[in-house]
Amino acid sequence: MTEELHYTEYDTRLAAYAVIVRDGQVLLALWNEAADRKRWTLPGGGVDLYETPEEGAVREVREETGYDVELTGLLGLETDVIPPEGRQRPTDRTFKAVRVFYGARIVGGELTAEVGGSTDEARWFPLTEVADLPRVSMVDTGLRLLAAGRADAS
Repeated sequence: MTEELHYTEYDTRLAAYAVIVRDGQVLLALWNEAADRKRWTLPGGGVDLYETPEEGAVREVREETGYDVELTGLLGLETDVIPPEGRQRPTDRTFKAVRVFYGARIVGGELTAEVGGSTDEARWFPLTEVADLPRVSMVDTGLRLLAAGRADAS
């Protein structure tokens, strides 16, 4: 049985991500905050206090990839609970991640690397190669949601 905590007793982070697929390739960003190893992730991240999840997704894609995007629809949500010992920084508080996934298409900009952020490279990968990449689990979640046909990200 899991321990029941009141919502004031744990930390929550709302994040928004874009699943961008075109010509059989998916756009991923190289996440550099894991001390043990870098892993590929979907472009996106934490939603600022006064922005909507949609605004956060668009801003994060621009920061991490250089692309301007238009969201094509909500794909779904995912939550994950991380105990204190599993968090990146020492704490005694449990963490609840709430992730919002959107389909998106590129409407401008050009591929560039983020400087001084949580990612340091963005790249297109053939969908057939994703299974062999060192990646965070949300890449699989986003692609699974997209395949379910909830939004067109092409």
